[in-house]
Amino acid sequence: MFKWLLCAALLATCYAGCNNMRRLKVKQQWSMAYGVGADRFAIGTALWRSIFNKRPEAIDKYFVRVNGHDIGSAKFQAHIARIFGGFDMSISLLDDPATLNAQLNHLHDQHTVMGIPGDYFDDFRHSLMLVVEATIETCYDEAAWEACTAVIAKGIAGGV
Repeated sequence: MFKWLLCAALLATCYAGCNNMRRLKVKQQWSMAYGVGADRFAIGTALWRSIFNKRPEAIDKYFVRVNGHDIGSAKFQAHIARIFGGFDMSISLLDDPATLNAQLNHLHDQHTVMGIPGDYFDDFRHSLMLVVEATIETCYDEAAWEACTAVIAKGIAGGV
């Protein structure tokens, strides 16, 4: 009986996590939301407004160098582009676990040096999920985003 329960639990975990179908959905939906040019700055600005509303202390702790008090400034918009570049790469690598793990370890090392606590990555992903949902609306798959962004956030926060 125990073996059957264990098998059922493992199967449920596989289906509930960031499985292949969810990875493809997140990649496709990210492509829709991320868009091109000005779209990227619009969702990036909305993302950081949300984050700074949740964590106003983060501006002076981590974002003074990039002019976090003025998220519309060229300096902060360049920061948004860099962050989205790393996130876009991570999303693109969801179906390549070995390379994704290398990317997440690299990002983990960068953020460890900056002293950014792990729970900030959950704030980032939850704010991002709100922005993506608002951007693509009805085709948004919250369960897929929850599962797959958790993989990325946990990898950056704790390394893999």
